[in-house]
Amino acid sequence: MTCLRYVGLGLAAVLGIAAAPNPGDPVRTDHAVRIDHRIGPVDARYRGDLRVDHRQIGAVAPAGRPSTLRCHWNARIDVSRHAVTPGGHRLHRSFVSEPVATGSRNGWCGGQQQAIARDVAAQAGDLDRHLQAVAREDHEVLSGELDRLHGTVSVG
Repeated sequence: MTCLRYVGLGLAAVLGIAAAPNPGDPVRTDHAVRIDHRIGPVDARYRGDLRVDHRQIGAVAPAGRPSTLRCHWNARIDVSRHAVTPGGHRLHRSFVSEPVATGSRNGWCGGQQQAIARDVAAQAGDLDRHLQAVAREDHEVLSGELDRLHGTVSVG
């Protein structure tokens, strides 16, 4: 089994995002938010890189028999969160979102990249919206980190 990572300019164009300057550069989106916490306002910046993972399965069949080659793929957002407290403390966290799109195609993964990019665009929609949802989900985690940092929660 071979796992490949592909993020291409075609995907950026289909998603309506500014194209990456070089092929293979990640499709990136950013989101900034101010969170009100008991220690004061905390500025958090989320950076999301779209990652499409491919998994080649099946085998090439001998002549006269059908091939079982399939390319399974899923698209996720690699998220990096950087938060700064009013006191200047910096909190960093990296994580991967749940898949924003999944699918499979017949044949070799290498020959399906443009078709997969179209499939991802059709399913994933607006990446900014997905990143904002991930940021909302992270709010509770960030609040817990802030509470532990400032000693407002006992660790059990």
